[in-house]
Amino acid sequence: MFDSHAHLDFPQFDKDREEVLRRAAEAGVTDILVPGVDVATSERALLLAEEHTGICAAVGIHPNSTGDADEGDWLRIEELARSGAVALGETGLDYYRKTTPPDVQRKAFRRTLKIAGSLDLPAIIHCRNADDELISILEEVRPGRGVLHCFNGNPRLAEVAMSLGLYISVGGPLTYPTADDLRKAVAGIPTEKMLVETDCPYLAPQSRRGERNEPSYLPEIVETLAGLHGCSADDVARTTTVNARRLFLRDAGDLEGAVAYKIRNSLYLNITNRCTNNCSFCVRTWSDFVKGHRLWLEHEPAADEIMSAIGDPAQYDEVVFCGYGEPTTRLAVLLEVGRRLRGKAKRVRLDTNGHGNIINDRDITEELAEVLDAVSVSLNAADDETYRNICAPSFGPSTFDRVVEFIKLAKERIPDVTATVVAVPGLDLNACRSLCDEIGVPLRIRQYHVVG
Repeated sequence: MFDSHAHLDFPQFDKDREEVLRRAAEAGVTDILVPGVDVATSERALLLAEEHTGICAAVGIHPNSTGDADEGDWLRIEELARSGAVALGETGLDYYRKTTPPDVQRKAFRRTLKIAGSLDLPAIIHCRNADDELISILEEVRPGRGVLHCFNGNPRLAEVAMSLGLYISVGGPLTYPTADDLRKAVAGIPTEKMLVETDCPYLAPQSRRGERNEPSYLPEIVETLAGLHGCSADDVARTTTVNARRLFLRDAGDLEGAVAYKIRNSLYLNITNRCTNNCSFCVRTWSDFVKGHRLWLEHEPAADEIMSAIGDPAQYDEVVFCGYGEPTTRLAVLLEVGRRLRGKAKRVRLDTNGHGNIINDRDITEELAEVLDAVSVSLNAADDETYRNICAPSFGPSTFDRVVEFIKLAKERIPDVTATVVAVPGLDLNACRSLCDEIGVPLRIRQYHVVG
């Protein structure tokens, strides 16, 4: 796990900092980012990073400290930023205590974002009681990379941040009993755009409420986030760690494209990069990663390679042909692997865009029925024009009709067939439901996310 915001440079840790780091390692925290809030803490953060493997540092002047900063302080921050810092911050706006005039904070925020841009470093952005003005500055300056730290639950703020390519970070408040609005907002943010933090020594999670917070408490936040997204704590830990390493360290561990990857207790098979849709909402438009797994393949795996990557299929609840591209573009390999899984896997499913009959120039549903227990088809619209606008199929007009035909044929032969749509703004979900009722298949609605 990567604790993306921990003030271990603060005096609250002077007496037992090494013990705190030991407990963090025992809890599975592998990386910690220590941000500065002024020149002195920024210097200490860099010193900690030099002394400890697994610690990295950010330098900056917190909005509440900007009123005391002079030109020498800003020049020193820029100097420190060139001396091993991985980010600028924390920066932003804080109108809660109003210890610093808003105009001073706004000027400092813009200056920090300018420094970050000039050095190609991400910004760690703080916001308290200043959402509208922060949004205005973000949309004006459009920082290249960064994270909205200790997210407060404002959906509009999250939407703007993600549209600008920023990450969203959550901490202890996510676990508080009264934080229903925060949890609701966070449930609508894809984990591929999220980080986790303790913000220690503040904001301990619920089980430690009132105590000094520390990185070893991070698992409680991860567990809560996993529950909101219906995935495992391992999924969240892996995803947020990869996100943080890519943002701050420009490193995801040199991960190769995964042929088989686990989410929850399902194993997904990634057999091609090729897809015959160019959907506006697809993760392919903004990332090579899904749940911390890199999916862009260097080559298309043969059946033997796929089986080797699977291992024992019986240990999973299901094995799913899915991945980064459309599996039916490699029908022969899909069928061969499917035959080898029969009698060994508990359940075999195909996630498809429904173009398989067009791709292979014949009805393939009878062949699929020999190897599959279930099929999930991306319908994504209720008519051809809407489908073309959302999915931009390479086969052009009437592709939607062929997708509907594929669903009907699959329903005749495969026990479990489901249609899915992404709730793209403006999509007539009632029309999608009516169409699925007419076909006789259930409809699953997937969330739509604005990301940059």
